Amino acid sequence: MGGYILAIDQGTTSSRAIIFDGQQQIAGAGQKEFKQHFPKSGWVEHDPEEIWQTVLSTVEEAIAKAGITAADLSAIGITNQRETVVVWDRQTGYPIHNAIVWQDRRTASYCERLKKQGLEKTFTRKTGLLLDPYFSGTKLNWLLTNVDKAQARAAKGELCFGTIDTFLIWRLTGGKSFVTDATNASRTLLYNISENVWDDELLKILKVPRAMLPEVKDCAADFGVTDPAIFGAAIPILGVAGDQQAATIGQACFKPGMLKSTYGTGCFALLNTGKDMVRSKNRLLTTIAYKLDGETTYALEGSIFVAGAAVQWLRDGLKVIKAAPDTGTLAASADPTQEVYLVPAFTGLGAPHWDPDARGAIFGMTRNTGPAEFARAALEAVCYQTRDLLEAMHKDWRNDGKETVLRVDGGMVASDWTMQRLSDLLDAPVDRPVILETTALGVAWLAGSRAGVWPKQEEFAKSWARDYRFEPAMDDKTRKAKLKGWRNAVKRTLS
Repeated sequence: MGGYILAIDQGTTSSRAIIFDGQQQIAGAGQKEFKQHFPKSGWVEHDPEEIWQTVLSTVEEAIAKAGITAADLSAIGITNQRETVVVWDRQTGYPIHNAIVWQDRRTASYCERLKKQGLEKTFTRKTGLLLDPYFSGTKLNWLLTNVDKAQARAAKGELCFGTIDTFLIWRLTGGKSFVTDATNASRTLLYNISENVWDDELLKILKVPRAMLPEVKDCAADFGVTDPAIFGAAIPILGVAGDQQAATIGQACFKPGMLKSTYGTGCFALLNTGKDMVRSKNRLLTTIAYKLDGETTYALEGSIFVAGAAVQWLRDGLKVIKAAPDTGTLAASADPTQEVYLVPAFTGLGAPHWDPDARGAIFGMTRNTGPAEFARAALEAVCYQTRDLLEAMHKDWRNDGKETVLRVDGGMVASDWTMQRLSDLLDAPVDRPVILETTALGVAWLAGSRAGVWPKQEEFAKSWARDYRFEPAMDDKTRKAKLKGWRNAVKRTLS
Protein backbone atom coordinates (compact mmCIF):
# COMPACT_ATOMS: atom_id res chain seq x y z
CA MET A 1 0.00 0.00 0.00
CA GLY A 2 3.03 2.28 -0.27
CA GLY A 3 3.60 2.61 3.46
CA TYR A 4 1.68 5.90 3.75
CA ILE A 5 0.96 6.80 7.36
CA LEU A 6 -1.27 9.63 8.58
CA ALA A 7 -0.12 11.40 11.74
CA ILE A 8 -2.71 13.54 13.49
CA ASP A 9 -0.88 16.05 15.71
CA GLN A 10 -3.46 17.83 17.83
CA GLY A 11 -1.64 20.63 19.64
CA THR A 12 -2.45 23.45 22.03
CA THR A 13 -2.90 26.20 19.47
CA SER A 14 -3.39 24.30 16.21
CA SER A 15 -4.24 20.92 14.72
CA ARG A 16 -1.94 19.40 12.13
CA ALA A 17 -2.15 16.39 9.88
CA ILE A 18 0.98 15.04 8.21
CA ILE A 19 1.23 12.16 5.77
CA PHE A 20 4.56 10.32 5.64
CA ASP A 21 5.49 8.00 2.80
CA GLY A 22 7.22 4.63 3.13
CA GLN A 23 10.64 6.33 3.37
CA GLN A 24 9.45 8.40 6.35
CA GLN A 25 9.41 11.58 4.26
CA ILE A 26 6.59 14.13 4.40
CA ALA A 27 4.23 13.69 1.42
CA GLY A 28 1.54 16.18 2.44
CA ALA A 29 0.46 18.29 5.40
CA GLY A 30 -2.27 20.59 6.67
CA GLN A 31 -2.46 22.90 9.68
CA LYS A 32 -5.15 25.07 11.22
CA GLU A 33 -5.20 27.23 14.33
CA PHE A 34 -8.21 27.36 16.64
CA LYS A 35 -9.48 29.79 19.24
CA GLN A 36 -8.12 30.01 22.77
CA HIS A 37 -10.75 30.81 25.41
CA PHE A 38 -9.82 32.64 28.62
CA PRO A 39 -13.07 32.88 30.66
CA LYS A 40 -11.25 34.07 33.80
CA SER A 41 -7.73 35.01 34.80
CA GLY A 42 -5.63 31.84 34.78
CA TRP A 43 -8.36 29.79 33.05
CA VAL A 44 -7.73 28.33 29.57
CA GLU A 45 -10.31 26.39 27.56
CA HIS A 46 -10.79 24.94 24.07
CA ASP A 47 -13.97 24.09 22.20
CA PRO A 48 -13.72 20.31 21.52
CA GLU A 49 -16.06 20.64 18.55
CA GLU A 50 -13.76 23.20 16.96
CA ILE A 51 -10.79 20.90 17.59
CA TRP A 52 -12.69 18.06 15.90
CA GLN A 53 -13.48 20.20 12.85
CA THR A 54 -9.86 21.37 12.53
CA VAL A 55 -8.69 17.75 12.64
CA LEU A 56 -11.11 16.78 9.87
CA SER A 57 -10.16 19.71 7.62
CA THR A 58 -6.39 19.29 8.08
CA VAL A 59 -6.56 15.55 7.33
CA GLU A 60 -8.47 16.25 4.12
CA GLU A 61 -5.93 18.93 3.19
CA ALA A 62 -2.98 16.60 3.86
CA ILE A 63 -4.52 13.79 1.76
CA ALA A 64 -5.15 16.20 -1.12
CA LYS A 65 -1.59 17.60 -0.99
CA ALA A 66 -0.12 14.10 -0.88
CA GLY A 67 -2.06 13.25 -4.04
CA ILE A 68 -3.47 10.04 -2.56
CA THR A 69 -6.80 8.80 -1.24
CA ALA A 70 -7.72 7.63 2.24
CA ALA A 71 -7.63 4.06 0.92
CA ASP A 72 -3.87 4.48 0.34
CA LEU A 73 -3.22 5.00 4.07
CA SER A 74 -1.87 1.96 5.91
CA ALA A 75 -2.56 3.35 9.38
CA ILE A 76 -3.13 6.41 11.55
CA GLY A 77 -1.06 7.61 14.51
CA ILE A 78 -2.41 10.20 16.93
CA THR A 79 -0.43 12.52 19.16
CA ASN A 80 -1.95 15.23 21.30
CA GLN A 81 -1.61 18.04 23.79
CA ARG A 82 -1.42 16.18 27.08
CA GLU A 83 -3.40 16.69 30.32
CA THR A 84 -6.19 18.61 28.56
CA VAL A 85 -9.54 17.22 29.75
CA VAL A 86 -12.73 16.49 27.79
CA VAL A 87 -15.92 14.98 29.25
CA TRP A 88 -18.67 13.96 26.86
CA ASP A 89 -22.05 12.24 26.76
CA ARG A 90 -21.67 8.53 26.04
CA GLN A 91 -24.86 8.45 23.93
CA THR A 92 -24.59 11.64 21.89
CA GLY A 93 -20.80 12.08 21.83
CA TYR A 94 -21.16 15.77 22.65
CA PRO A 95 -18.98 17.42 25.34
CA ILE A 96 -20.72 18.65 28.49
CA HIS A 97 -18.31 21.61 28.78
CA ASN A 98 -15.36 23.15 26.99
CA ALA A 99 -12.10 21.24 27.28
CA ILE A 100 -9.99 22.43 30.21
CA VAL A 101 -6.46 22.96 28.89
CA TRP A 102 -3.23 21.80 30.51
CA GLN A 103 -2.25 25.45 31.06
CA ASP A 104 -5.39 26.12 33.14
CA ARG A 105 -4.77 27.01 36.81
CA ARG A 106 -8.33 27.02 38.22
CA THR A 107 -7.66 24.08 40.54
CA ALA A 108 -4.68 25.63 42.32
CA SER A 109 -6.54 26.06 45.62
CA TYR A 110 -7.89 22.49 45.42
CA CYS A 111 -4.34 21.19 44.91
CA GLU A 112 -3.25 23.16 47.99
CA ARG A 113 -6.05 21.59 50.06
CA LEU A 114 -4.96 18.12 49.01
CA LYS A 115 -1.36 18.96 49.90
CA LYS A 116 -2.41 20.16 53.36
CA GLN A 117 -4.12 16.81 53.84
CA GLY A 118 -0.72 15.19 53.28
CA LEU A 119 -1.75 13.53 50.01
CA GLU A 120 0.96 14.73 47.63
CA LYS A 121 3.33 11.89 48.62
CA THR A 122 0.60 9.36 47.78
CA PHE A 123 0.06 10.84 44.33
CA THR A 124 3.78 11.16 43.63
CA ARG A 125 4.55 7.60 44.75
CA LYS A 126 1.88 6.14 42.49
CA THR A 127 1.87 8.49 39.49
CA GLY A 128 5.33 10.10 39.48
CA LEU A 129 3.59 13.50 39.34
CA LEU A 130 3.15 16.39 41.75
CA LEU A 131 -0.12 17.91 42.92
CA ASP A 132 -0.37 20.75 40.45
CA PRO A 133 -3.28 22.17 38.38
CA TYR A 134 -1.29 21.18 35.28
CA PHE A 135 -2.44 17.56 35.44
CA SER A 136 -5.81 16.13 34.38
CA GLY A 137 -7.18 14.72 37.64
CA THR A 138 -8.05 17.93 39.44
CA LYS A 139 -9.49 19.43 36.23
CA LEU A 140 -11.76 16.40 35.92
CA ASN A 141 -12.81 16.82 39.55
CA TRP A 142 -13.70 20.46 38.80
CA LEU A 143 -15.92 19.44 35.88
CA LEU A 144 -17.69 16.76 37.91
CA THR A 145 -18.24 19.23 40.75
CA ASN A 146 -19.27 22.30 38.73
CA VAL A 147 -21.25 20.99 35.74
CA ASP A 148 -24.89 20.31 36.63
CA LYS A 149 -25.56 16.62 37.46
CA ALA A 150 -22.14 15.58 36.08
CA GLN A 151 -21.07 13.63 39.18
CA ALA A 152 -24.29 11.58 39.28
CA ARG A 153 -24.29 10.99 35.53
CA ALA A 154 -20.65 9.89 35.58
CA ALA A 155 -21.37 7.39 38.36
CA LYS A 156 -24.16 5.89 36.20
CA GLY A 157 -21.76 5.46 33.29
CA GLU A 158 -23.45 8.12 31.17
CA LEU A 159 -20.30 10.24 30.72
CA CYS A 160 -16.88 9.54 29.22
CA PHE A 161 -13.62 11.14 30.29
CA GLY A 162 -10.63 11.43 28.04
CA THR A 163 -7.60 13.37 27.06
CA ILE A 164 -7.73 14.69 23.49
CA ASP A 165 -6.50 11.41 21.97
CA THR A 166 -9.40 9.50 23.51
CA PHE A 167 -11.96 12.06 22.33
CA LEU A 168 -10.60 11.97 18.77
CA ILE A 169 -10.50 8.16 18.64
CA TRP A 170 -14.09 8.03 19.92
CA ARG A 171 -15.18 10.41 17.15
CA LEU A 172 -13.08 8.78 14.42
CA THR A 173 -14.45 5.32 15.20
CA GLY A 174 -18.05 6.46 15.52
CA GLY A 175 -18.05 5.82 19.27
CA LYS A 176 -16.85 2.22 18.95
CA SER A 177 -13.45 2.69 20.63
CA PHE A 178 -13.08 4.18 24.11
CA VAL A 179 -9.34 3.91 24.64
CA THR A 180 -6.14 5.76 25.46
CA ASP A 181 -2.46 4.85 25.70
CA ALA A 182 -0.16 4.50 28.70
CA THR A 183 1.64 7.82 28.14
CA ASN A 184 -1.55 9.89 28.19
CA ALA A 185 -2.94 7.90 31.11
CA SER A 186 0.27 8.57 33.05
CA ARG A 187 -0.45 12.33 33.00
CA THR A 188 -3.86 12.20 34.67
CA LEU A 189 -2.99 11.79 38.41
CA LEU A 190 -5.23 8.73 38.23
CA TYR A 191 -2.88 6.09 36.80
CA ASN A 192 -0.43 3.95 38.75
CA ILE A 193 2.67 3.93 36.54
CA SER A 194 4.40 1.01 38.27
CA GLU A 195 1.37 -1.30 38.12
CA ASN A 196 -0.02 0.18 34.86
CA VAL A 197 -3.62 0.42 36.12
CA TRP A 198 -6.15 3.09 37.03
CA ASP A 199 -5.66 3.45 40.78
CA ASP A 200 -8.74 2.98 42.98
CA GLU A 201 -7.32 4.99 45.89
CA LEU A 202 -6.59 8.01 43.68
CA LEU A 203 -9.98 7.75 41.98
CA LYS A 204 -11.64 7.83 45.41
CA ILE A 205 -9.65 10.89 46.54
CA LEU A 206 -10.54 12.85 43.39
CA LYS A 207 -14.12 11.49 43.31
CA VAL A 208 -13.77 10.09 39.80
CA PRO A 209 -16.06 7.14 38.92
CA ARG A 210 -14.20 4.27 37.24
CA ALA A 211 -17.13 3.90 34.81
CA MET A 212 -16.05 7.02 32.92
CA LEU A 213 -12.44 5.92 32.28
CA PRO A 214 -11.12 4.55 28.96
CA GLU A 215 -9.22 1.30 28.45
CA VAL A 216 -5.43 1.81 28.50
CA LYS A 217 -3.31 0.23 25.74
CA ASP A 218 0.35 0.14 24.71
CA CYS A 219 1.53 2.99 22.46
CA ALA A 220 1.52 0.69 19.40
CA ALA A 221 -1.74 -1.25 19.53
CA ASP A 222 -5.10 -1.70 17.86
CA PHE A 223 -7.05 1.42 18.86
CA GLY A 224 -9.93 0.90 16.44
CA VAL A 225 -10.82 1.58 12.81
CA THR A 226 -12.17 4.84 11.41
CA ASP A 227 -15.77 5.05 10.27
CA PRO A 228 -15.54 4.85 6.43
CA ALA A 229 -18.03 7.72 6.15
CA ILE A 230 -15.48 10.18 7.61
CA PHE A 231 -12.56 9.97 5.16
CA GLY A 232 -13.92 7.53 2.59
CA ALA A 233 -12.11 4.44 3.87
CA ALA A 234 -11.78 2.35 7.04
CA ILE A 235 -8.28 3.11 8.36
CA PRO A 236 -6.78 1.34 11.40
CA ILE A 237 -5.53 3.57 14.26
CA LEU A 238 -2.37 1.80 15.41
CA GLY A 239 -0.27 4.35 17.30
CA VAL A 240 -0.98 6.82 20.11
CA ALA A 241 1.29 8.84 22.39
CA GLY A 242 1.18 12.18 24.18
CA ASP A 243 3.06 14.86 22.28
CA GLN A 244 6.23 14.91 24.37
CA GLN A 245 6.56 11.14 24.44
CA ALA A 246 5.88 11.05 20.69
CA ALA A 247 8.71 13.54 20.18
CA THR A 248 11.01 11.36 22.30
CA ILE A 249 10.23 8.44 19.97
CA GLY A 250 10.57 10.62 16.85
CA GLN A 251 14.00 11.73 18.08
CA ALA A 252 14.93 8.04 18.45
CA CYS A 253 15.81 8.52 22.13
CA PHE A 254 15.47 4.80 22.77
CA LYS A 255 18.59 4.32 24.94
CA PRO A 256 18.79 5.24 28.65
CA GLY A 257 20.55 8.58 29.05
CA MET A 258 19.33 10.03 25.74
CA LEU A 259 17.70 13.42 26.09
CA LYS A 260 15.35 15.53 23.98
CA SER A 261 13.65 18.88 24.43
CA THR A 262 10.64 20.10 22.46
CA TYR A 263 9.99 23.82 21.96
CA GLY A 264 6.34 24.43 21.17
CA THR A 265 3.80 26.42 23.19
CA GLY A 266 5.67 25.14 26.23
CA CYS A 267 9.02 23.37 26.53
CA PHE A 268 9.37 19.81 27.71
CA ALA A 269 12.60 17.92 28.27
CA LEU A 270 12.56 14.11 28.62
CA LEU A 271 15.45 11.92 29.71
CA ASN A 272 15.10 8.21 28.96
CA THR A 273 15.83 6.21 32.15
CA GLY A 274 15.01 2.80 30.67
CA LYS A 275 13.26 0.31 32.92
CA ASP A 276 14.34 2.31 36.01
CA MET A 277 11.54 4.42 37.47
CA VAL A 278 13.82 7.15 38.84
CA ARG A 279 12.31 9.07 41.75
CA SER A 280 13.31 12.72 41.42
CA LYS A 281 14.74 14.55 44.41
CA ASN A 282 14.69 17.81 42.44
CA ARG A 283 10.98 18.20 41.68
CA LEU A 284 11.08 16.68 38.23
CA LEU A 285 8.38 14.28 37.09
CA THR A 286 8.73 10.54 36.73
CA THR A 287 6.66 9.51 33.75
CA ILE A 288 6.13 6.80 31.15
CA ALA A 289 8.25 7.45 28.06
CA TYR A 290 6.51 4.72 26.08
CA LYS A 291 5.06 1.23 26.50
CA LEU A 292 5.73 -1.29 23.73
CA ASP A 293 5.02 -5.02 23.66
CA GLY A 294 3.95 -4.90 27.29
CA GLU A 295 7.26 -3.38 28.48
CA THR A 296 7.30 0.07 30.06
CA THR A 297 10.16 2.52 29.50
CA TYR A 298 10.32 5.42 31.96
CA ALA A 299 11.63 8.97 31.77
CA LEU A 300 12.42 11.98 33.89
CA GLU A 301 10.58 15.03 32.61
CA GLY A 302 10.91 18.74 33.16
CA SER A 303 7.96 20.89 32.11
CA ILE A 304 8.14 24.57 31.16
CA PHE A 305 4.72 26.13 30.63
CA VAL A 306 5.78 29.04 28.40
CA ALA A 307 8.24 28.80 25.51
CA GLY A 308 6.77 29.60 22.09
CA ALA A 309 3.88 31.21 23.96
CA ALA A 310 6.28 34.02 24.92
CA VAL A 311 6.89 34.68 21.22
CA GLN A 312 3.12 34.67 20.64
CA TRP A 313 2.87 37.25 23.43
CA LEU A 314 5.41 39.47 21.65
CA ARG A 315 3.37 39.13 18.45
CA ASP A 316 -0.21 39.28 19.69
CA GLY A 317 0.08 41.03 23.05
CA LEU A 318 2.83 43.62 22.64
CA LYS A 319 2.68 43.62 18.82
CA VAL A 320 6.45 44.21 18.58
CA ILE A 321 6.84 41.54 15.87
CA LYS A 322 4.66 40.64 12.90
CA ALA A 323 5.66 36.98 12.67
CA ALA A 324 7.42 34.52 14.99
CA PRO A 325 10.52 34.09 12.74
CA ASP A 326 11.25 37.81 13.18
CA THR A 327 12.17 37.25 16.83
CA GLY A 328 15.66 35.83 16.24
CA THR A 329 16.67 38.63 13.90
CA LEU A 330 15.37 41.23 16.35
CA ALA A 331 17.11 39.54 19.29
CA ALA A 332 20.43 39.56 17.43
CA SER A 333 20.21 43.35 17.17
CA ALA A 334 19.66 43.88 20.91
CA ASP A 335 21.99 46.12 22.91
CA PRO A 336 24.63 43.76 24.39
CA THR A 337 25.19 46.08 27.37
CA GLN A 338 21.62 45.63 28.61
CA GLU A 339 20.78 42.51 30.60
CA VAL A 340 17.00 42.28 30.44
CA TYR A 341 15.34 39.19 31.92
CA LEU A 342 11.81 37.99 31.18
CA VAL A 343 10.45 35.40 33.60
CA PRO A 344 7.45 34.14 31.58
CA ALA A 345 5.33 32.90 34.48
CA PHE A 346 2.12 33.84 32.66
CA THR A 347 0.42 30.71 34.00
CA GLY A 348 2.72 30.01 36.94
CA LEU A 349 6.13 28.32 36.88
CA GLY A 350 6.65 24.65 36.12
CA ALA A 351 9.68 22.50 36.92
CA PRO A 352 11.68 22.68 39.06
CA HIS A 353 9.77 25.42 40.95
CA TRP A 354 6.12 24.32 40.61
CA ASP A 355 4.68 27.64 41.71
CA PRO A 356 1.16 28.06 40.23
CA ASP A 357 0.79 31.52 41.78
CA ALA A 358 3.94 33.05 40.27
CA ARG A 359 3.27 35.57 37.51
CA GLY A 360 5.38 36.96 34.70
CA ALA A 361 7.85 39.78 35.26
CA ILE A 362 10.55 41.71 33.41
CA PHE A 363 13.74 42.86 35.13
CA GLY A 364 16.58 45.12 34.07
CA MET A 365 14.73 47.61 31.86
CA THR A 366 16.16 51.06 31.17
CA ARG A 367 14.95 54.00 29.07
CA ASN A 368 16.85 52.44 26.17
CA THR A 369 15.05 49.09 26.41
CA GLY A 370 12.96 48.39 23.33
CA PRO A 371 11.53 45.62 21.14
CA ALA A 372 14.96 44.10 20.40
CA GLU A 373 15.76 43.64 24.09
CA PHE A 374 12.29 42.22 24.74
CA ALA A 375 12.78 39.71 21.90
CA ARG A 376 16.15 38.62 23.22
CA ALA A 377 14.78 38.29 26.77
CA ALA A 378 11.88 36.12 25.55
CA LEU A 379 14.17 33.74 23.65
CA GLU A 380 16.79 33.63 26.39
CA ALA A 381 14.08 32.79 28.95
CA VAL A 382 13.50 29.51 27.12
CA CYS A 383 17.23 28.76 27.23
CA TYR A 384 17.56 29.60 30.91
CA GLN A 385 14.58 27.45 31.82
CA THR A 386 16.04 24.54 29.85
CA ARG A 387 19.29 24.95 31.78
CA ASP A 388 17.32 24.73 35.06
CA LEU A 389 15.72 21.46 33.91
CA LEU A 390 18.96 19.85 32.78
CA GLU A 391 20.74 20.75 36.01
CA ALA A 392 17.95 19.05 37.96
CA MET A 393 18.13 16.00 35.66
CA HIS A 394 21.87 15.63 36.15
CA LYS A 395 21.37 15.64 39.92
CA ASP A 396 18.76 12.87 39.64
CA TRP A 397 20.44 10.82 36.91
CA ARG A 398 24.16 10.13 36.96
CA ASN A 399 25.39 9.83 33.39
CA ASP A 400 28.88 8.61 34.37
CA GLY A 401 30.47 11.83 33.20
CA LYS A 402 29.40 11.33 29.60
CA GLU A 403 28.86 14.45 27.53
CA THR A 404 25.26 15.60 27.36
CA VAL A 405 23.93 16.12 23.85
CA LEU A 406 20.46 17.64 23.64
CA ARG A 407 18.27 16.70 20.68
CA VAL A 408 15.78 19.48 19.98
CA ASP A 409 12.58 19.84 17.99
CA GLY A 410 9.50 22.06 17.73
CA GLY A 411 8.78 25.33 16.01
CA MET A 412 11.37 27.43 17.85
CA VAL A 413 14.35 25.31 16.80
CA ALA A 414 14.21 26.76 13.29
CA SER A 415 15.83 29.88 14.81
CA ASP A 416 19.62 29.56 14.57
CA TRP A 417 20.06 32.43 17.02
CA THR A 418 17.94 30.71 19.68
CA MET A 419 19.64 27.34 19.29
CA GLN A 420 23.11 28.89 19.46
CA ARG A 421 22.17 30.79 22.61
CA LEU A 422 20.73 27.55 24.03
CA SER A 423 24.02 25.74 23.42
CA ASP A 424 25.93 28.68 24.91
CA LEU A 425 23.90 28.76 28.12
CA LEU A 426 23.81 24.97 28.51
CA ASP A 427 27.53 24.69 27.75
CA ALA A 428 26.61 21.59 25.76
CA PRO A 429 26.05 20.57 22.13
CA VAL A 430 22.55 20.95 20.69
CA ASP A 431 21.52 18.70 17.78
CA ARG A 432 18.78 19.81 15.40
CA PRO A 433 17.40 16.97 13.24
CA VAL A 434 16.63 17.06 9.52
CA ILE A 435 12.97 16.29 10.19
CA LEU A 436 11.67 18.86 12.68
CA GLU A 437 8.20 17.30 12.82
CA THR A 438 9.45 14.71 15.29
CA THR A 439 6.22 14.59 17.29
CA ALA A 440 4.24 13.53 14.22
CA LEU A 441 7.09 11.28 13.07
CA GLY A 442 7.07 9.49 16.44
CA VAL A 443 3.42 8.42 16.25
CA ALA A 444 3.77 7.71 12.54
CA TRP A 445 6.51 5.24 13.43
CA LEU A 446 4.35 3.65 16.14
CA ALA A 447 1.53 3.16 13.64
CA GLY A 448 3.75 2.25 10.69
CA SER A 449 5.79 -0.35 12.57
CA ARG A 450 2.61 -1.86 14.01
CA ALA A 451 1.17 -2.05 10.48
CA GLY A 452 4.35 -3.77 9.29
CA VAL A 453 5.13 -1.17 6.62
CA TRP A 454 7.80 0.78 8.53
CA PRO A 455 11.08 -0.51 10.01
CA LYS A 456 11.48 -1.85 13.52
CA GLN A 457 12.99 0.25 16.32
CA GLU A 458 16.69 -0.34 15.63
CA GLU A 459 16.46 0.48 11.92
CA PHE A 460 14.25 3.49 12.60
CA ALA A 461 16.84 4.83 15.09
CA LYS A 462 19.55 4.52 12.44
CA SER A 463 17.48 6.67 10.08
CA TRP A 464 17.57 9.66 12.48
CA ALA A 465 19.62 12.37 10.74
CA ARG A 466 21.17 15.54 12.13
CA ASP A 467 20.71 18.81 10.28
CA TYR A 468 23.14 20.84 12.41
CA ARG A 469 25.05 20.66 15.68
CA PHE A 470 25.32 23.91 17.66
CA GLU A 471 28.45 24.04 19.83
CA PRO A 472 28.88 26.38 22.83
CA ALA A 473 30.85 29.53 21.98
CA MET A 474 30.17 31.74 25.02
CA ASP A 475 33.00 32.29 27.51
CA ASP A 476 32.49 30.89 31.00
CA LYS A 477 32.59 34.26 32.76
CA THR A 478 29.77 35.68 30.61
CA ARG A 479 27.70 32.51 31.02
CA LYS A 480 28.02 32.54 34.81
CA ALA A 481 27.07 36.22 35.01
CA LYS A 482 24.00 35.72 32.84
CA LEU A 483 22.88 32.64 34.82
CA LYS A 484 23.31 34.53 38.10
CA GLY A 485 21.06 37.32 36.77
CA TRP A 486 18.45 34.79 35.68
CA ARG A 487 18.35 33.05 39.06
CA ASN A 488 17.95 36.38 40.80
CA ALA A 489 15.05 37.28 38.49
CA VAL A 490 13.29 33.94 39.16
CA LYS A 491 13.76 34.33 42.91
CA ARG A 492 12.05 37.72 42.78
CA THR A 493 9.14 36.25 40.78
CA LEU A 494 8.29 33.27 43.02
CA SER A 495 5.14 33.78 45.05
